[in-house]
Amino acid sequence: MLSVAVVGSGPSGVYTAQALLQQSLVPDVLVHVLDRLPTPYGLVRYGVAPDHEKIKSLQNSLRAVLEDERVTFVGNVGVGGADGVSPARLAELYHAVVYCVGASADRALAVPGENLPGSYSATRFVSWYSAHPDIGADPFARDALGARSAVVIGVGNVAVDVARILARGAGELRRTDVPSGALRALEESRVREVHIVGRRGPSQARFTTKELRELGALPGARVVVDPVELALDPAYAAPDGLPGALPPPAVVRRNLEVLRGWSAGIGAGAAGAVPGGVGVGGEPGPAADAGRRIRLRFFLRPVELLERGGRVAGVRFARTAPDGTGGVRDTGRYEDIEAQLVLRAVGYRGVELPGLPFDPVHGTVPHAAGRVLRGGVPSPGEYVAGWIKRGPTGVIGSNRSCAKETVASLLADAAALTRRTAAADPLAVLREWGLRPVEWTGWLSIERAEAELGRSLGRGPVKIPDWAGLLAAARDENR
Repeated sequence: MLSVAVVGSGPSGVYTAQALLQQSLVPDVLVHVLDRLPTPYGLVRYGVAPDHEKIKSLQNSLRAVLEDERVTFVGNVGVGGADGVSPARLAELYHAVVYCVGASADRALAVPGENLPGSYSATRFVSWYSAHPDIGADPFARDALGARSAVVIGVGNVAVDVARILARGAGELRRTDVPSGALRALEESRVREVHIVGRRGPSQARFTTKELRELGALPGARVVVDPVELALDPAYAAPDGLPGALPPPAVVRRNLEVLRGWSAGIGAGAAGAVPGGVGVGGEPGPAADAGRRIRLRFFLRPVELLERGGRVAGVRFARTAPDGTGGVRDTGRYEDIEAQLVLRAVGYRGVELPGLPFDPVHGTVPHAAGRVLRGGVPSPGEYVAGWIKRGPTGVIGSNRSCAKETVASLLADAAALTRRTAAADPLAVLREWGLRPVEWTGWLSIERAEAELGRSLGRGPVKIPDWAGLLAAARDENR
């Protein structure tokens, strides 16, 4: 028998388990899928926006793998941290360990004022409305959503997600699993202006057309795009000819069509909203109704977060322009945008897992086709898959082929791996080491508790947002 631990129960981890189940080279395989959290599914549960029900339904296919009799879900078991299991000790329990721990840190802007109160990473905001138990107290509920104007720095799908949640009516979110505290805060939010800002042009924005169009479909919100900024982009008239264009030209064309329509006032959301500007130190611009505005801005590079009264009050941007090679140059001009809430959405970064080698430049674990490299040499029985292997690139489906490559390497090593000693009952050893694993029955109990919570609130299932609540639900298997 080949005994394998997969660390991480998000898509990359579950696809790794699935690839192990589907192969025929080693007929007898036992897979334990470990996770630091007592809940499975990783970013599908804690990163996909709550109003994206179709993407969240991916949990059903991940669930089918985790319910296979050859797979055991082992939640509430951290690896590499102070309270968890070291990679060296974990290697004592299994023939092989595959690390699928993702890229959990956000990239910093590295500008003055970035750490002012009211300035957050978009990942923290996403974790808050997704009920990630690490967030703890509700900073957004306390003060940040008292903002009138918000700036989201970045032009990828995460930026669009957080802007959409800020601009969406809380009543529409009642049918989702948003936790009660976040829902109440969004109901009371004073945010009326959301700026999505990128340092380059729209042809190099990373959002998909589907996500972009969703902004224009929000009831009670209007999308505003400056046609002058669109015209600055060399791809505005000929998207196929832009040097180094990202995403591909077909996506660029579709995105520009949407943006062109909005700049002309076509299909831009709620009718009757009048675009109105705001300035640092000024009051909100005029509007014909109480709806929200979403402003898509381009060719603006953040250089400083402005402060007033000990909090963020705005963002100073340097105006950029295309440099003719696919990049941008500063023009020497600046623009300030008022904002009492700033969310940076400029990418993710892998975090070092103590006990594993780490490349700090790329934020990944050094590897060769998924085999972990220690000192440039493959480390027997240690593998990686997902973002910690290749960096935060691709979509959810990209993890499938990534996992298959890693599993192919593992299977090629299987004959040597099975000669290693593995524990007959790894869970029993984990308990002897003082850990309290949450198995699949515990997760099912959490699901039932969240369904009960939702029924008590007149909603569908509502996520439990804290560690104590999740663990209490997991132990109450009689519910």
